[in-house]
Amino acid sequence: MPSISIVISYYKALGDLKLILKALNQQSKSDFEVIISEDDTSQNTKKFLNNNQPKYNFPILHNYQSEDLGFRKNMMLNRAILSANAEMLVFIDGDCIPHKHFVKEYIKEKESDSILVGRRVMLGPKISANIQATESLKTLNIFSILTSDSTKIKDAIYSPYLPLTTKIRGLVGCNWGINKNHLLAINGYDEDYITAGVGEDNDVEWRLELNGVTKKSMKNKAIVYHLHHERSYTKDVIFANMDIWKAKQKTNYIQCISGIEKLD
Repeated sequence: MPSISIVISYYKALGDLKLILKALNQQSKSDFEVIISEDDTSQNTKKFLNNNQPKYNFPILHNYQSEDLGFRKNMMLNRAILSANAEMLVFIDGDCIPHKHFVKEYIKEKESDSILVGRRVMLGPKISANIQATESLKTLNIFSILTSDSTKIKDAIYSPYLPLTTKIRGLVGCNWGINKNHLLAINGYDEDYITAGVGEDNDVEWRLELNGVTKKSMKNKAIVYHLHHERSYTKDVIFANMDIWKAKQKTNYIQCISGIEKLD
């Protein structure tokens, strides 16, 4: 059994996925599996994985939609939870490249009973384009990032032994970890959210905390670098999802109705 299962929520950007897998192949600590949670059904992804899986030093599981139903990220994440062979699950997005010690820091916490919340460095358009064009990770270092067009640069400082802040921020779906049993206890992700923006992050954090699980910061320990891209959703979609979430909060349900299991 691997120490952790890394779930990559992925949609269409195969070039970015290749960079993520390259970064995972260069980790300072092994003993993990990768689950690609593809919110799509792409022959290009299947072909790439079939041809290249042997070159990676970790097993890869590939979940994908049987047909394109539109945005079903939470549905695919629930499938990933059930597919995972490890007790500790770590979630990243398909536009976030992990730091070389990312896996090591989460493996240190594999027995943790907390919601492990990391942050992301927001790479600027220029450095993102350079990384994507060259398919090289050499510029993913603090010195290159300091002189780049990136933001949230403080989150790029790797400081595993000396906390740079005591403040614990909220969960972001692109970098967090949790024991599988805690997710099963709340029935996983709520599949009622079928548009991007709000839902996969806020809702699951709220229900985990409602069930008594507390947060622990992974800031400046488990780092990811977010590749720049335009947002794929509008403010109207965010407001609509917020309305759904507010309505759900009034029910105070720890277990979502439309989750891993479909409850009456």
